[in-house]
Amino acid sequence: MGKRIVIVESPTKAKTINKFLGSKYKVCSSMGHVRDLPESKLAVDVEKDFEPQYQIIPSRREVVKTLKEETKGAELVYLAPDKDREGEAIAWHLCHALKLPEDKVRRVVFNEITPEAIEKAFQYPSTIDMNKVNAQQARRILDRLVGYQISPILWKKVAKGLSAGRVQSVAVRLLVEREKEIQAFKPQEYWEITARLRPKGSKEDEFFAKLWKEGEKEVALHNEAEARRLVGFLKNSKFVVSEVTKQRRRNAPPPPFITSQLQQQASIQLRFSTKKTMLLAQQLYEGVDLAEGPVGLITYMRTDSYHLAQGALEAVRSLILQEFGKDYLPPAPNHFPSRKGAQEAHEAIRPTYVELTPGRVKPYLTEDQYKLYELIWRRFVACQMTPALYDLTDVKITANNCIFRAKGRVLIFPGHTLLTGSMEEEALPELEVGKELELLELEPSQHFTEPPPRYTEATLVKALEKNGIGRPSTYAPIISTIQDRGYVKKENSTLIPTELGILVTDKLVQHFPRILDVEFTSSMEERLDEIEEAKADWVSILKEFYGPFKVELGKAMEEMRSEKGTAEESEHTCKLCGSPMVIRWSKTGKFLGCSTYPKCEFTMPLPTDHQPVMEGTPCDKCGSPMAIKSGPYGNFWGCTSYPKCKNVKPVTTGVKCPQEGCDGELVQRRSKKGRKFFGCSKYPQCKYVTYKLPEKTPAQETAAS
Repeated sequence: MGKRIVIVESPTKAKTINKFLGSKYKVCSSMGHVRDLPESKLAVDVEKDFEPQYQIIPSRREVVKTLKEETKGAELVYLAPDKDREGEAIAWHLCHALKLPEDKVRRVVFNEITPEAIEKAFQYPSTIDMNKVNAQQARRILDRLVGYQISPILWKKVAKGLSAGRVQSVAVRLLVEREKEIQAFKPQEYWEITARLRPKGSKEDEFFAKLWKEGEKEVALHNEAEARRLVGFLKNSKFVVSEVTKQRRRNAPPPPFITSQLQQQASIQLRFSTKKTMLLAQQLYEGVDLAEGPVGLITYMRTDSYHLAQGALEAVRSLILQEFGKDYLPPAPNHFPSRKGAQEAHEAIRPTYVELTPGRVKPYLTEDQYKLYELIWRRFVACQMTPALYDLTDVKITANNCIFRAKGRVLIFPGHTLLTGSMEEEALPELEVGKELELLELEPSQHFTEPPPRYTEATLVKALEKNGIGRPSTYAPIISTIQDRGYVKKENSTLIPTELGILVTDKLVQHFPRILDVEFTSSMEERLDEIEEAKADWVSILKEFYGPFKVELGKAMEEMRSEKGTAEESEHTCKLCGSPMVIRWSKTGKFLGCSTYPKCEFTMPLPTDHQPVMEGTPCDKCGSPMAIKSGPYGNFWGCTSYPKCKNVKPVTTGVKCPQEGCDGELVQRRSKKGRKFFGCSKYPQCKYVTYKLPEKTPAQETAAS
């Protein structure tokens, strides 16, 4: 037998697969994509049916050279990137980059990296699926056409370095529209009345009931006067149970994880970003070193299907029977219908071996890997358990012509909630119709309607999926990209569009309404699916898109209002020449620049509540003015004579460090992961840190004024 080469994307995956294949094969890694469109130009020939001009990625040239040597003279080359469109495209690009003869190439795909799955994949290799490749090419070219032709308009009209994305810009639009809803929201006052009651003659069994109806109408109290009127009317009334309704409710187990739901629950339960979740899932999928060697612990993590393999169902049902007992095992496996358009050939995310419980693998995993694996394992086992049973009680209580309502919920049988957690119980005492109750307290309470909440990463993923924007492999990159571009910032787990994000989105919505339309973006995803399913031609779809888009480009270049006209004045003066400072735009947002630019190039960030501009600060080394500058870990004072003088100082908030005996002030900094925090200016002598800035003392307020 001649030399057989297997090429996968990552070294970890190569290591795991090599263990299963043995000495007959040599497994190599391509380190991901080896060819792509060059960054320096559009690289799509619109006149020649959108012909892409691919090139070897500069950082992959040595990898390609090595792979060419490895595959030279090989009997067979097995291409084994991931099973999605991008994986198929990587395999296709490898064929071209390595100039592999078609008769020597085999495509192998698998849903999990286990001995059984690898053996089966190599027993039944296939060819590269050009429908998948073309769907991925169409996506890549669409994104290139939009990004590389809208971005220059933004450079000319707003600021250099800005960028637009076909899907990312729509995601930002969702955030901007929500932010505008919040800003426009006017809270409405309303009042509720709650009665604290207990059965007459009892010293215990207290419970609460809320006023529901007055006469035949549901109560709607708009102010304190209305609430006080009813309290005065009811406080001497007799409270009697008028109706008791009981029912048993089944709470069905949740489905196994698909990509979007894994990202949502990892965000909610573990506080992981979507990017971190997918990175950890990739590690668990590609293989972790256990005592017996590398093992892929979960199935492929980019999926929108709830399908589960028969063998996996049999294994988990056996575990449930053994570990939890027959009461927790349904008569037949639970099945969950996938949403329209899901790839049913894929599987849901599950452990490859359910008998590898979180406790068994914990010693071999990092803390974060363990948390994610436990989340996946519990969800998979729970999805095949029996429903939880709750007894629900609905009690209506009459007082004069008003009706109060109390609801109770008691867990009768835990079922799947042994692993997923049960809903909070709200027990009511045993109550009978006609039973009189003792009123202990009648409390009116003021409330205000609240605006819709800002998106979190979890709720944005949910919105993207619901609106058909993107696919499982794109949710995490979308959310990461819109933050990296400065259009969105993350504060206390919520995503907030920046001033720059709002400005750019408003301009794009005005001049590219079709591109920024949610329904259009969703329909384009469906067209890409049609290409994959051989129901549409990729060049024809690009032509349909590009005709109207080209017209929009021309109109936008002519009609989009420029933000580079008369700059907004400010109250600050230039530290170098004394001229007035004006507010300008850059790719990171607004900043202060000298009004005499380009004669004087002095700039500084706009001051914020926590970063006041300190006038007349001289460098204590050379005497030149100091200016606030931005670095990878936040803003700092830097000498304007740089690089001759490299003196720097922290920008303090004016809040004294709370550490006892320390005379430093708190400074806003940024961690390597981008999270903002406040640390002492005396670091490393004082290592005090906090994520919430303490209030200034009265003495500090006086000193500041």
